[in-house]
Amino acid sequence: MLKKFLDRVRSIGSKRGHGPRTIEVSEHGLTRDRISSGARKTILGLQEKGYKAYVVGGAVRDLLASLVPKDFDIATGATPEQVKSVFRRARIIGRRFRLVHVPFGDDIVEVSTFRGSGNGGDESQVHDEHGRIVRDNVFGSQEEDSLRRDFTVNALFYDPSTEQIIDYCNGYSDVKSRTIRMIGVPEERYREDPVRMLRAVRMAAKLDGNIEPGTKAPIRAMAGLMSHVPPSRVFEEMLKLLLSGHAKSSLEKLRAEGLLHGLLPMIDLILAQPLGERFLMLVLEKTDGRVLDDKSVSPGFLFAALLWPEVLGAWRKDVAGGAREIPALHEAMDSIIHAQVEKLAIPRRFTTDMKDLWMLQARFEHRAGRRPYRLLEHPRYRAGYDFLLLRCEAGEANQELGEWWTRFQDVSPEEREGMLFMDHAPRKRRRRRPAGEKSPAVTPSTV
Repeated sequence: MLKKFLDRVRSIGSKRGHGPRTIEVSEHGLTRDRISSGARKTILGLQEKGYKAYVVGGAVRDLLASLVPKDFDIATGATPEQVKSVFRRARIIGRRFRLVHVPFGDDIVEVSTFRGSGNGGDESQVHDEHGRIVRDNVFGSQEEDSLRRDFTVNALFYDPSTEQIIDYCNGYSDVKSRTIRMIGVPEERYREDPVRMLRAVRMAAKLDGNIEPGTKAPIRAMAGLMSHVPPSRVFEEMLKLLLSGHAKSSLEKLRAEGLLHGLLPMIDLILAQPLGERFLMLVLEKTDGRVLDDKSVSPGFLFAALLWPEVLGAWRKDVAGGAREIPALHEAMDSIIHAQVEKLAIPRRFTTDMKDLWMLQARFEHRAGRRPYRLLEHPRYRAGYDFLLLRCEAGEANQELGEWWTRFQDVSPEEREGMLFMDHAPRKRRRRRPAGEKSPAVTPSTV
């Protein structure tokens, strides 16, 4: 499949009488000082040993689009073992794709070997029954590596030594026109890796551009292939989308193209509810602002907000059916998380944070006695309070509740006492033990 495409591209290139385009710094304007120190040192170290090495992919794309790259990936003609021999502290990682991590202080530079076409029956490249590549450690030439990449805007090579860009796929023009174009036959490339459908939309939103019609056309019909992607990879890609700084526009593009239902059915379900849509869009708008301002964003907080409309709906339904408030909330949390983990492998460390935030929302309702004071001392109070304010701003929670907690946390102890509500909750009566009766022993079953 890929071999035929490579042959076709080479044939076209030979008829035109030229190979890859070399773009000088006088045209593209990207100088070496905009490349991270770690990436420059990695490339220099490899080049001094006689290996080709370039900054490749998203970093080149983002710099040309006047965006700040998240990291700088390196592509080289050296094998993982050869890279490791050049950098003593380097570490080979991965099974599906073998990569090398080269550390420079706190900076980790990721180095990949040029990928080949995978023809010839090499067992290093393995497909599943749906055509998806599940292992790919076939090494090849720089040209093959370029054509193996997903989109033209991700197939640019930048050499800091010469400040030249090597362009095999006309990606430079596509970056300038902000066009997302698939390399090869879109249907075949989506079948190899269905996650590329999400990436196309995410990059179009990031570049504030458009998906080329031929690249966009198959997505609607092929969205069902996402169900064959491991939940851990779906989670990883969804997190990239949500933390891209362009999550709101990404979802709006997915929705406008009619692709949301097939690619992210969970979000599609939430957006079908007016309250859910208002809350989710507000959360994404705030998250985008924090990412673009280079502020930290908690994935646990983000996914708690993402699933809150579902949890809230299940909780209210159980309480309306006669269930007690707190047990009903526990039941709603467990059922929603269990349903989502099968499709989206949210790590336990995040689900724990999510449950904490959800439980705090119930505690904010109690403003009598000593409970508000105990809530202020909770280690997750600030995150829970921020979550409450989002709910109030979206109109899901009473605005007065958020205003009360905003004032309660800032006023003097005397004023706090005056703000407390009357406690109408029935008090638990302690049973008086007969004289001589000992307290029961504490065992794990009674804790």
